[in-house]
Amino acid sequence: MSTLPNPSLSDHPETGSVRGIPTEELIRVLLERAGEDPDRQGLVRTPGRVRRSMEELTAGYAQTVDEVVGEGVFDEDCSEMVLVKDVEFYSLCEHHLIPFYGKVHVAYIPNGRIIGLSKIPRIVDVFSRRLQVQERMTQQIAQALQDVLEPKGVGVVTNAYHLCMMMRGVQKQNSSAMTSCLLGQFQEDAMTRNEFLGLVRSFNR
Repeated sequence: MSTLPNPSLSDHPETGSVRGIPTEELIRVLLERAGEDPDRQGLVRTPGRVRRSMEELTAGYAQTVDEVVGEGVFDEDCSEMVLVKDVEFYSLCEHHLIPFYGKVHVAYIPNGRIIGLSKIPRIVDVFSRRLQVQERMTQQIAQALQDVLEPKGVGVVTNAYHLCMMMRGVQKQNSSAMTSCLLGQFQEDAMTRNEFLGLVRSFNR
């Protein structure tokens, strides 16, 4: 089974074509299938806007964790929990291509190295700016931090609202989904785990 390559919606960034078919032409077809006239004034430029939007929303495919972290890891004799809370994110559900959004709380316990605090939201963006499911995204963020720092433990909690549940299907407007990934000391030590989860709960009050 053939699949489209991940790094971009476009085989060529200037022509914006996918397998020889201009991406904007594919979007025109979708508009027609929806019963619209893609040549009317309000829609003439919509295919180009959609292509650019999708390229931005899936930009994480063209990024790696190593690139966004760069030289942002430092040797430091620190052993207390580091927590970055309320990292906002937007992603696209891979099942319906409808957005889901929310906040990620990321914590780690250093093991001789720390990471620049601004790098953690950048790691979140690498994985959120892709076609995703929340469960996998949460695990990927945790594993990336584990690989970069080799800390004593990593904890990630994600709380998100899924428009595929709110706009279609069950149409539940106030439902949210929470996922977690706990590695190392966060998984093995109940006191560490409870401290982290307690801090996450307190931030959400």
